[in-house]
Amino acid sequence: MKYIFLKLIISSGIITIVSEISKKSSFIGGLVASIPLISVLSMIWLYIDSRDIEKIKNLSTSIFWMVIPSLVLFLSIPILINIGFNFWYSLIIAIILTITSYLLTIIILSHYGIKL
Repeated sequence: MKYIFLKLIISSGIITIVSEISKKSSFIGGLVASIPLISVLSMIWLYIDSRDIEKIKNLSTSIFWMVIPSLVLFLSIPILINIGFNFWYSLIIAIILTITSYLLTIIILSHYGIKL
């Protein structure tokens, strides 16, 4: 139980740090947020929990393929705000577009025999 609590504290601490940095500088906040800290921590936690290199390899590959459709979120929010949508509508629409992109990516990858 202590281990789960430690993982929770470290992982949520990173989110808090990024949010606080972003208040002072959106560039630095974006830079820190773009570092795949959550992915790296997930691989570390998975390795510590399982010692299974195959799982780490598969997680890393899945993260790679899922980064591509996640870019839709970051591209669509500023576009939607620029055309007049408020933040909340922009966020909701961007999330729907991103989920759609994830689904399309999974369908396309499976069509080409790439298993995630």
